[in-house]
Amino acid sequence: MRRSAWLVLLALLASLACLPSCAAPNPSSPTAPAVDAPAESSTRVVELDGGPLDPLADRAAKATVLLFTRGDCPISNRYAPEVRRLHAEYGPRGVEFFLVYVDPDQSDDEVRAHVRDYGYACRVLLDRRHELVSLAGATITPEAALYVAGRRLYRGRIDDRFAALNVMRAQPTVRDLADALDAALAGREPLVAETLAIGCVIDDLR
Repeated sequence: MRRSAWLVLLALLASLACLPSCAAPNPSSPTAPAVDAPAESSTRVVELDGGPLDPLADRAAKATVLLFTRGDCPISNRYAPEVRRLHAEYGPRGVEFFLVYVDPDQSDDEVRAHVRDYGYACRVLLDRRHELVSLAGATITPEAALYVAGRRLYRGRIDDRFAALNVMRAQPTVRDLADALDAALAGREPLVAETLAIGCVIDDLR
């Protein structure tokens, strides 16, 4: 009896000593937490007639252009033909264009009417909390921000058509956004990363 009791006690002590290692999680287990999982982007705005969206999350796009605008900015409205031209030229080449409306007081119906009246064909975002404005560092409408793989390569004017608020050239002499897009699609850094946009100041965040 004493020998049997001693053997039972040894077995019990051995099982207790095994508990820490036996309880350790198995890295190959399906329930083990993922290692180095990519962090989800926190940038969320609303797409017109859609839902919450991170416009920079689409890795299939070769480049992404954010075009900041508002319906009551006359200089933004002057650029509608150029925005349509850029979208028609670069959209088929894998560039995703988003028209970003920044006025928090502009209703969905007013945005729809503005998009229809100016013939925009690119996707439309409502940035009423200015999340994309802050991300890009935009201060003016119209202003463009060009991203590749989530990294900003260019921010500033679409071109130099406006030398000042009331000084407009018949034709631009420098097409900054188009030049930046050409460089990005060729795998190069744009020669100019920032320019000064001329237009309406973004200052209406409530």
